[in-house]
Order: sequence, then structure tokens, then C-alpha cells
Amino acid sequence: MISLALRAPAFPAVMRRFLALLLCFTLAQPATMAQGLPDLGDPAQAELSPQQERKIGESLFRDIRWGSADYLDDPEVEDYLNKLGNRLVAASTEARSEFQFFALKDPTLNAFAWPGGYIGVNTGLILASDSESELASVVAHEISHVTQRHIVRLYATQGQTSAVALAGLLVAILAARSNSSVSEAAIATTQAFGIQRRLDYTRDFEREADRIGIQTLSAAGFDVRAMASFFERLQKNTRLYDNNAPAYLRTHPLTSERIADIENRITQIRYKQTLDSTDFLLVRAKLRALRGVPVEAVQDLETLVRDKRWPQAAASYGLARAYLRDGKPKAAKDALAMARKSGAESPMLESLDAEIEQALGNPTAARNRYKAALARYPLARSLRYGYLETLLAQGATQEAVSAAAEYLKTTTADVTLYTLAAQAYTAQGKRTNAHRYTAEAYALKGQLLEAIGQLEFARKANDGDFYDLSMVDARLREFKKRRKDELAEQKK
Repeated sequence: MISLALRAPAFPAVMRRFLALLLCFTLAQPATMAQGLPDLGDPAQAELSPQQERKIGESLFRDIRWGSADYLDDPEVEDYLNKLGNRLVAASTEARSEFQFFALKDPTLNAFAWPGGYIGVNTGLILASDSESELASVVAHEISHVTQRHIVRLYATQGQTSAVALAGLLVAILAARSNSSVSEAAIATTQAFGIQRRLDYTRDFEREADRIGIQTLSAAGFDVRAMASFFERLQKNTRLYDNNAPAYLRTHPLTSERIADIENRITQIRYKQTLDSTDFLLVRAKLRALRGVPVEAVQDLETLVRDKRWPQAAASYGLARAYLRDGKPKAAKDALAMARKSGAESPMLESLDAEIEQALGNPTAARNRYKAALARYPLARSLRYGYLETLLAQGATQEAVSAAAEYLKTTTADVTLYTLAAQAYTAQGKRTNAHRYTAEAYALKGQLLEAIGQLEFARKANDGDFYDLSMVDARLREFKKRRKDELAEQKK
């Protein structure tokens, strides 16, 4: 089932935001109900367009990205998830739009899909995956929820109901088996709509997502058997949880019939051996090194290295991360050297190398490490950010400005790059560009009023050239128009 319940404490605010957006974007008839909300009219008129879905997803993602402590702000983990996810999207015959993949700092086993192609993965799920194909099987399943527009199809089946009733029904279905108190309250308000039939309908969605997910998994070159093995392992472990099963099992109900159906489909696909990517192994090791307090993480990874239960590169890399986190850069350097002996190559190894040099008090060596690594991995965000931060720390502001400008040629949706560029301009005393780049960062966060304010400061700074001021004026007009359109949309 598509889950909006990330964690019980965070759920109500996120759901309220979702429902507000849903009501804002609905193509409702103007008839006024007693509650002051519109009737949704004919089912054919109640469907959200792909553009409206994207707006809902973007807003929800911004709320989590910039307003929740659960969001994992780690470019290496996020870049890996997007690399994995986009490999699956490229293999899907159903995908018609862009996707965004991100991680949440949550030890529970869960993943979820939002309208518009936004897919979240809990760190607990990554750590529980014994292979990359297992993780890919869950991501492929969630991609299928999006490509089949399951939320929209659910929304469109409600027919002539009030917006309040539809909102309650969505809360019930989206919260079911994930947040019992919210779910029970919502079900109580929507019994007249046959809530159990709607939950059965979501089980049909699960089977459809399984079927299409298997096709996508196979086309992307992963081991399709991983889906059945992972789900079987989860099902067997449910007896250990009593009434507190993993979140994935509550939001994605598993039955023997469903697993049997998955296995039957898999038998029709030719087996192909699939090796785990280096980045999957390193991301899993990094997340393990970040668990608990530093000393416990070190002990855990030391045991993993000693027992040789993981590949040497991943276990040693994880140990190096744990040592660095525990304030032992010399030990981290030795562990990283062990990881390199396997011949593994990844920007994650290079980034850690530079971080260790920085921790050892060798800023010039760190700067050189970043620069050399960027020649090999020019798009790695962790290397870009680390290099810019090192330049700023050393006072090399002009080099930082030039590097940031070069990086922004390949992406215009990177808040961190705009923020670091603004810091470089601030250090140079160039107020026009400092405010201009800060405005871009605010705009990407969805904070248009703050962005407009920064551009107005930039206009008054009087230290920019003709080109800089022209850019300020153009963006000021654009942001004001976008703000006006937002306000008009909210009044509909």
C-alpha cells in the first residue's frame, strides 16, 4: 500500500498537508456543502492530472526535506538511491515522468510512494537488504504504485461524495496498518463508505505493483527471485514482532497467496546472476557505521571485519567511517587503506579519504584529494560540496566561486551549491551576488517570500555589474509572478 505514514509523530502534519493540497487541486463542482466544502461531482471529473500530482508530491517533499528531522541529508546515500531508482525507471515501460528518491533516518523496514514520482526509503530497509536485488525489488514495487497512479485511481473511484468524506477515506486507507490510532479514528468516520472494500481494493494495488515491479526488476537486470525471498523472510519474521510488525508489513500486507503469486510469476523468468554494486555495499556499510553511539559502531564494524561476513572493501570502509566518527582519524586511515586493497573504486572512498586528511589537520592534502577525485567523478555531489567547503575554509573564495559556477552549469536545483556560492560571495564582500544566490536557495525550498526579499536586497546593494542586476531583475519578476499565482491558486 502507498504509505504516507513515515512515523507516528510526523504523520498528522504530513497528512494534513496532503489533504489540504488534495482539496486545493481537486477539480470540484462549485456546489456548496453544509461543511463549506465542494461536492466532487462525477468520478470522471474527480481525477487529478499528472501536473497536479507533481505539485502535491513536490510540496510534500519540500516539507520533509526542509522541515523534518527524519530526512537523511546525505548526498552519497541519496545519489545512490537515485542511481538505483533511475535504473529501474529507465527499464520500466510504464514510467512517463521524472522520479525523485530519498532516504529517511528510520530504523523500521519501510518504503513509500507519493504522487508525482517521489519515493522514500527508510534506512532500516537498506540495512535489512541482503542484496542489491532485494532493495531494488522494493523500489521497483513502489515505482509501480506511481506509474499505475494508484492514489489517483483510488481518488477517482469515490464518485459523488463530499470532500470531507473523501479526505477521511484517504486518511483511513493511507494510515491503515501503519498508525492504528489515526486509522481507527478515520475508519470510524467513513464506515458508510464500506472501508473494508476500499482496503481490499488496495490489496489489488499490491498485486498489480508486484506484477509490474517484477517486470521492471527483470528488465533492469536484477535477480527477480530477490523479491520473493525478501518478502518470505519478512513474513517469517512477523511472528517475532507479535502485534508490532515492521512498518513495511503493515503498509504492504503480505499473504501466502500474494507470495505464491510472486513465485509463480518468477518461475516464468529466466534466472540471471546479479552482483551487488560497490556503491550499494558502501552505502549499507556507511549507514551501519552511523548507527548508535560512535564506540558501539566501531565495535560492530570491527566484529564485521573480523568475522569476514561482508566483502572486505565494504566492511573496512564502514570501519573507517566508524573510526572517523569516533574521533580516530589515524585508525580510519588504516582501515580505508584496507578497503582500497580489494581494488574497489567509488567516489565514496575518495570523499572519505579527503575527510580523513582534513581531520588529521592536513587541509591542503584534503583539497588536493577532492580536486583529483573530481577529475574522475565530476558529478559526485559529496566531492563537490567537500571541495567547496575546503576552499572556503582556506580562504580561496575566487576558486570557490569559479567552481560553484561550473557545477551549477550541470544542475540548477541544488540548494547546497547555491548556499556555498553565496558564502563565497559574502566572503568577497560582493553583496549583490551573495543575496542573488541566497534567493535561489530559498526559491528551491519553496520560500518565495524570502527569495523575493533577498533579491530586493540584491537590487539595493549597488555593487553588481549590468549582467548581475539584469539577472536579479529577471528573477524578481519571475518569483513575484509565481507568488501571485500561488496566492490565486490557494483562493480557488
